[in-house]
Amino acid sequence: MFSFTSMDPDGSEQDPETKIYSSVCVGREEDIKKSERMTAVVHDREVVIFYHRGEYHAMDIRCYHSGGPLHLGEIEEFDGRPCIVCPWHKYKITLATGEGLYQSINPNDPSAKPKWCSKGIKQRIHTVTVDNGNIYVTLSNEPFKCDSDFYATGVFKVIQSSS
Repeated sequence: MFSFTSMDPDGSEQDPETKIYSSVCVGREEDIKKSERMTAVVHDREVVIFYHRGEYHAMDIRCYHSGGPLHLGEIEEFDGRPCIVCPWHKYKITLATGEGLYQSINPNDPSAKPKWCSKGIKQRIHTVTVDNGNIYVTLSNEPFKCDSDFYATGVFKVIQSSS
């Protein structure tokens, strides 16, 4: 069901804060449109790529909360924002920004309705481009730490290498 590509198997540690990453071809547009998701290893970092409502989104494959496999989660809308729902603990992560969402209620207002709030960016988001039917992923080099960075290291990998 899921395909993957392994790139840069030199085992070097990639630090998103200091590296400039090249785009890596991870598959064909027609393949991801059929499955609506795919997994890939890009510069030794595991990512999941989603195709949802005509848009591509890529993020670290492991959930920021506890390392759950996001490629096995369902996409649902919360407050008008498409999110991947982690299959382990139901954490909701926006596809577009990587924000963690939660419902909050004002405890001082007994008639208050729960509203969706952001925990901030928790999941590292990567750039997806399409060229001539090929899907490319460029890893984020945003200069901030994301909670998902913890699970993007070797001991938590879910995609087995062919070697």
